[in-house]
Amino acid sequence: MKYLFIIALLVSFVGNAQDLKEIRSSYPKAAGSTEITTNLDENLANITSSDKPVLLAYRGAVLTLKAKFAKSRSEKKDFFKEGVSLIESAIKTEPSNIEIHYIRMSVQENSPRFLGYHKNIEDDKRFLLDNYAAVSSKELKSVIKDFVLKSENFDESEKKSIQ
Repeated sequence: MKYLFIIALLVSFVGNAQDLKEIRSSYPKAAGSTEITTNLDENLANITSSDKPVLLAYRGAVLTLKAKFAKSRSEKKDFFKEGVSLIESAIKTEPSNIEIHYIRMSVQENSPRFLGYHKNIEDDKRFLLDNYAAVSSKELKSVIKDFVLKSENFDESEKKSIQ
């Protein structure tokens, strides 16, 4: 019985790691594709506040993307509000997680100004720059680097500092 539990735990861990890898690679492409957004939404549909905060943040980010593609104004508003709520919950749970700061900044810099979700861009930018060198995952480092290099919120010297 003990071995069965350990095997189940390992399978779950490997599955979550693979899912996170897939989510990391798909998320930057989702802003331009309803298909990718829908796929990510389906993969993250069962994520709750008891799951890993980074998965909660990705779930929130995907909901904000669903808002972008939604037809009705009320759907747009509901998806966006729920997404923001999940991202902020993830930040509160793990305030030192660089990936969650990257996710929040990516949502904030791409949100329409009239929604008023832009107050943390400078804080997240500083957090990314200050903590980038300490990231041990090559995959996550690559995702963050690509984001920084494409972002208009980082100047040339800041972009060079992460290369």
